[in-house]
Amino acid sequence: MTGRVEGKVALITGAARGQGRSHAVRLAQEGANIIAIDLCEPVRDTPHTGATEADLAETARQVEALDRRIVATKADVRDLAALQGAVDSGVAEFGRLDIVAPNAGISAYSATLAETTEEAWQDMIDIDLTGVWHTLKATIGHIRAGGRGGAIVITSSVAGLKGFANVGNYVAAKHGLVGLMRTAALELAPESIRVHTLHPTQVDTDMIMNETTYRMFSPELEQPTREDFARASVRTQELPVPWVESIDVSNALLFLVSDEARYITGMTMPIDAGTML
Repeated sequence: MTGRVEGKVALITGAARGQGRSHAVRLAQEGANIIAIDLCEPVRDTPHTGATEADLAETARQVEALDRRIVATKADVRDLAALQGAVDSGVAEFGRLDIVAPNAGISAYSATLAETTEEAWQDMIDIDLTGVWHTLKATIGHIRAGGRGGAIVITSSVAGLKGFANVGNYVAAKHGLVGLMRTAALELAPESIRVHTLHPTQVDTDMIMNETTYRMFSPELEQPTREDFARASVRTQELPVPWVESIDVSNALLFLVSDEARYITGMTMPIDAGTML
């Protein structure tokens, strides 16, 4: 099946690499034009490197290679005015907005709640939770203006459905997204705008594949490797895989934004290899 979102316009935050790039490319493969937004800078005190403007340019290259159009903009989801400007510019270019994927986020260093610094807590809430609210605030009016309905699919995590020790700031932000989604789903349902959250387990991206994650899963090892992480990670889920790929999450998103899911809203969809079992 092809053309499942033909002629539609999709906005994606955190689009420079990882799941965000995968979402942009997958939706473009199915006919959408893309508004791509990313900070393209490091965030203080995070265990992973930040995306770059070169990364965002590569996302644009891959979308354009599919003969689709893209507007790629550097903007911070913490800055509502800058984000609104990026959204408005993209919509002005394409003349519509149908799909929104608030995907920008950071991960956390391992720390108990008592050990978590105020800065680490605030950065997490500002980006992973408030940044999603900013994205909704900047885009809902544009979807409404089309009068065609639409779909919003927020990137949460299995940590939005269950607790995990030593990453309380991340768990709190990702749980908060479920409440935000359910409220938006209720408010927007009369206009046929559907809202969901995605809940991936470990995904093979830069956010996960780093020394901090390896140590979190294998604290008994002095210098754990990706292979050590794989052996530990596979034990956290029921299917015999250590993690999923970005395309697995993108395929779930594609289903939820397509007409195949036209009467589905308010879903918390795990892509978790059985973690939630």
